[in-house]
Amino acid sequence: MPGLSPDTPIPTEIKLHKASKKLEIAFNDGARFELPFEYLRVYSPSAEVRGHGPGQEVLQIGKQYIDIERIEPVGQYAVVLEFSDKHNSGIYSWDYLYDLGANYTTKWEDYLGRMKAAGTSREPADHKYNS
Repeated sequence: MPGLSPDTPIPTEIKLHKASKKLEIAFNDGARFELPFEYLRVYSPSAEVRGHGPGQEVLQIGKQYIDIERIEPVGQYAVVLEFSDKHNSGIYSWDYLYDLGANYTTKWEDYLGRMKAAGTSREPADHKYNS
């Protein structure tokens, strides 16, 4: 991932919003995105999620209430996000974060479609309902 192209937008601000469970990221081209923690977790760039090639992706289920516990910089080109399920092996490069923001609607709808097709849920199996 190092060696981003010269036209890769660079973040000017990254904020965790714990209450709304969103990562806000602003780029030097004026773009600003608010990315839900769940979305970032299910689209982790790690091999555990993406597999080692096309068609090897692993559908992430039960991540609806996931939190981000830490953000660690990786050089001048990326961050690692540590999630409350201890997943922390994905390196989110600036261009990947920008792509996630710019294509949020399409990617999220695709994810929801794959969840429906698999007959599974965003809800964690051990989540207790408050009634």
